[in-house]
Amino acid sequence: MSKPIEEYRENFIEEQQEDPKLYCFGGYHPVHIGGTFCSRYIVCSKLGWGTFSTVWKCWDQRDQRYVALKILRSESKIGHASLLEMKLLEHSRDCAVSASQKGKVVQLLDRFMFSGVNGTHVCMVFEIVGISLFQLLRRFGNPGIPLTTVKSIMRQVLEALDYLHVTCGIIHTDIKPENICVVENSTSQYSIDPMTVTIADLGSAIWADSHNSCLIQTSSYRAPEVLLELEFGPKVDIWSAACMAYALATGYFLFPASSDDLSEAEVHLARIVCVVGDVPKEMAFSCRRSRKIFTFDGKLRCFPDIKCEIFELLTKKCKWNSSEAHRFAEFLLPMLAIDPDKRVSAKDALKHPWLHI
Repeated sequence: MSKPIEEYRENFIEEQQEDPKLYCFGGYHPVHIGGTFCSRYIVCSKLGWGTFSTVWKCWDQRDQRYVALKILRSESKIGHASLLEMKLLEHSRDCAVSASQKGKVVQLLDRFMFSGVNGTHVCMVFEIVGISLFQLLRRFGNPGIPLTTVKSIMRQVLEALDYLHVTCGIIHTDIKPENICVVENSTSQYSIDPMTVTIADLGSAIWADSHNSCLIQTSSYRAPEVLLELEFGPKVDIWSAACMAYALATGYFLFPASSDDLSEAEVHLARIVCVVGDVPKEMAFSCRRSRKIFTFDGKLRCFPDIKCEIFELLTKKCKWNSSEAHRFAEFLLPMLAIDPDKRVSAKDALKHPWLHI
């Protein structure tokens, strides 16, 4: 059932740098070390890249600090999409009434347009953050990150989600270890505790009051209502957070998925049903493809009725002792209710005793 995070990455062909062919009109801007933007930001080194942007460590001459400069490709539709991200980032910043709330989401410090040889680029300046939880998890491998650290991380992530959902009215839609970052200087060289984390990358986020049934989330963290192409709300982030907690604690995916193609949804649903139980009939029959996926009594058509609960995965596969496995499973299961109306909110998940033992 579960699949190691490390195995997934070893089998996933990942380019080490952006495609040079995309350094063209509508593509990436060619950045040079030592170059300056807005007569203010001096480029020091490359931090990374994505499908739509490159990210650079820069020295802010005005404020005398390092920042992360995200330069988007100049293609017009990418620029238009980034406008929503900036609005969401600014809204999450402006909603904060305390320093602790500001720290829950990576801070947008500045934004500007830049005209280069390949077109006009949207540029965003962020505070510098440290490594992602995915990078941290790779350091630990199996059997995952120490549980005391996982508990601290999950408290902070759930607090951040409560802030986004309730105070800001935002759904992140892509909660996963890659999008949670360790705040620099929050750990010592000898210990990873205490650790402060922040939610990064609102590039896929949406307003909570928008009515959506589109494909969102990274496949292994995708909620059942999304797999069924039903309308979704903030509870999709709670599902992803539970899947992430399992991955951090064990080093394995709870629901490994190999494709974003919706034809794979049935396999993914079968894995979910195996672990947490049947899809409620109301959800099953509301699905546009219900006749293809489900029988008349709401069972999956193409998969045997096999059960392998979280407790069993933890004790048999991950070799946890029964008491710790029981407590962790009790924490996860309310966050993994298939019906989002019965799934706990971030605020209620924060009350669970497992986080405070």
